[in-house]
Amino acid sequence: MRSGITSLNFYERRLITSTLIFCFTLPVQTKAMKKLFLIMLLAVYSCSIFAQTKQINKQLPIGIFDSGTGGLTILQAILTLDAFNNKTGEAGADGIPDFSNEAFQYLADQANMPYGNYAAVKKTLLLKEHILKNMQFFLQQQYQTQSANQWQSQHKPTVKMIVIACNTATAYALTDIKKFVATQQQQIPVIGVIDAGVKAALEYHATHTNGTIGVFATAGTVASDGYPKALRALSAKVGMQQPIIVSQGGAGLAESIDRDFSYFSDTVTAARLSYKGPAVSNTQYPIDTLLLNVYRFNKADNKILCEFDNAGRCLEIQLNDPSNYVRYHLVSLLEKMKKENYPLPLNTLILGCTHYPYLKDTIHAVLKELYNYQSANQFVYRTYLSADVALIDPGVETAKEAYIALRKQQLALAKPNPISNNFFITVPNTTLKETELQPDGWFTYAYKYGRTEKANKEYVKYVPFDTNNIVPATYQRFKKVLPEVYTCLHKVINGLSE
Repeated sequence: MRSGITSLNFYERRLITSTLIFCFTLPVQTKAMKKLFLIMLLAVYSCSIFAQTKQINKQLPIGIFDSGTGGLTILQAILTLDAFNNKTGEAGADGIPDFSNEAFQYLADQANMPYGNYAAVKKTLLLKEHILKNMQFFLQQQYQTQSANQWQSQHKPTVKMIVIACNTATAYALTDIKKFVATQQQQIPVIGVIDAGVKAALEYHATHTNGTIGVFATAGTVASDGYPKALRALSAKVGMQQPIIVSQGGAGLAESIDRDFSYFSDTVTAARLSYKGPAVSNTQYPIDTLLLNVYRFNKADNKILCEFDNAGRCLEIQLNDPSNYVRYHLVSLLEKMKKENYPLPLNTLILGCTHYPYLKDTIHAVLKELYNYQSANQFVYRTYLSADVALIDPGVETAKEAYIALRKQQLALAKPNPISNNFFITVPNTTLKETELQPDGWFTYAYKYGRTEKANKEYVKYVPFDTNNIVPATYQRFKKVLPEVYTCLHKVINGLSE
């Protein structure tokens, strides 16, 4: 919705224009009359804006935003939540999913992800600009489709709530998002994921105090210090002892899950120059060859890529599978705790990126493996790792916060919404001549992070999910891990299997 006088309807604009013309053509001696008409004009304008600001159409869908497809884990939590009585809104399951009457509009900013890298290249202002453009998409009524190399605009509804299902976006831009939405004369609720994850972690920690809380998130989220700050603030607020916290930036993990070519490719068979993830030669995220027996990387099917010398020795190692990224980062986390001699073992791990719940079983299995790892008949990590580590997925608490906000602003529907669910994704705007693309059709790393803010360029187009911009293997993962989400996708995307 546009702001100011341009957001008024035709009749309101006509009334204001006529009043202004009449007012300023009055003789000088009728100053009192002028003043009266100006007051009337202000009243009309204020009432119109007030009405637009306060009235939110309940029939609109709920917007859910992430940098990629990881936010679908939040949508899965929302679709399956049964924590409230749908008639009264009071806490307590009633056997009916709490959002069963609602429709959803999902947006993945796939073209500009991974968000976690913007902080490392000092481009957080550019990141915020991307995020706010995505919020504008929710508040406008258009998306694009392409036919015969021509872009066409199509109609879509706006949204009545925005759930920021991205930890990095929440960490860097939640305040900016709320301000931006307010400037658009929108009083729709905006929900972030970090506070939800913190609340869930501290609820567990309240009864399991003898341990360290781990934050496993993107490099950008870790760099923001968002989770540690929120953990300390909430623990102080509720009178808990300040927790011991350790953080690990999962460089490349979310990217490999979303099949970013700079971190993962199912077509390469050897180490490559365009790779950006952990490697022997990566000074920021080095693979320690002395820890290869600890990492225990899966080497099958090119999941590890090597550069060999003439004698057949592997000189360079690159990761090419999400599970190997998990192994690298969990070992790195425990090595950090060991080196810094943490006093309490890790017993709580916040999955601080919405992509990570896809690999919850892998994370759990690798932690068990490391707990039992021995060298020279000694358990290497048991001083720093509990036998059972609680994996905190912020999804459920985020869903609860969203439901409470929906009821508080009287936006919950009593009957099923006839509007269809919609799933949108950003793709490179190839009509922009400067655009540089990888072999897989997405922005190159150098182009993506070489752009600057305030360039006033249309870098991306907003299009529906299809089987070209998201590969079949990813849909199969949705089908296995997010069955309710997959059911929604199957209804609106042609070509998906039952």
